[in-house]
Amino acid sequence: MLRRGLVAAGRHDYANFALGGGNLLILLLGFQLHSPLGWKISLSLVGLTSFWAWYANLKRYRTVADTPTSRITSAPQGYIEIIGRGRQPPGATLVSPISGLPCLWYRYRIERRNDDRWEYVESGVSHDTFGVDDGSGQMLVDPEDAEIMTSHKQVSTAGGFRKTEWTLIEGETIYAIGEHVTLGGPNAVLDKQADLSTLLAEWKADKATLLARFDRNRDGEISLEEWEVARKAASDEVDRSHLDIRLADGIRLLRKPPHGRPFLIANREVTALVRHFRLWSWAHLAIMLASLSGLMLLPQML
Repeated sequence: MLRRGLVAAGRHDYANFALGGGNLLILLLGFQLHSPLGWKISLSLVGLTSFWAWYANLKRYRTVADTPTSRITSAPQGYIEIIGRGRQPPGATLVSPISGLPCLWYRYRIERRNDDRWEYVESGVSHDTFGVDDGSGQMLVDPEDAEIMTSHKQVSTAGGFRKTEWTLIEGETIYAIGEHVTLGGPNAVLDKQADLSTLLAEWKADKATLLARFDRNRDGEISLEEWEVARKAASDEVDRSHLDIRLADGIRLLRKPPHGRPFLIANREVTALVRHFRLWSWAHLAIMLASLSGLMLLPQML
């Protein structure tokens, strides 16, 4: 789970650099092979990976640029964008395991030096929800499987180990886009039959209390007639509980959306995010077009 979360959290912001280096290695391979087939394979691979990266960046660019910012108090259910100050929920605390400082979210990686290489030792990522407050209200954000972009990165080297840490800090501006759902409140999805069965099972487990409440003839057993009275009492209790839930304020939560839509969290302004994804989409488009041009010119060059 931790490794999967680590990859999910950083896969986009660092994948662009990794793809650039990977494409260079592919071209070097074609140069080493120095054959028409080798160049065709290398240029085709560069074109395919660049096309994937161009599409991924373009999708995020259009999503961030085209989605209007919602106010939290009036945010609709569904896919939304919010901007506000990062806040810890009341009573919640989260401390980074590397620096020991309080934060909203952290990701870390520990490596050990082996000759001239750094070998992976351990990594981790937090999954605690945190709040975003835009002045109109507060919404909880569940960072599970989010693509998180942060400017807070610390690297320390000591005793043959290298420790890298990324964090989001309370009080800074947080941008988030994902699926908004309200848990509890008028929109609560409740199952009366399931809750009734659970309550009756709890009553059965405490036989002494059950007899004290519903054994009217004091014969030490619950008759069918008495059991019906118990079921009616349990049904009324479940109804009251459900009414209390629906009358209470619901919990606003932003989480990973379905159907593969981007789930982004960043401590950057919207304009910076739009510029970031647009520039990377242009860069990968240029590489893709260059590789296609190379394929078309290849017969003349060899």
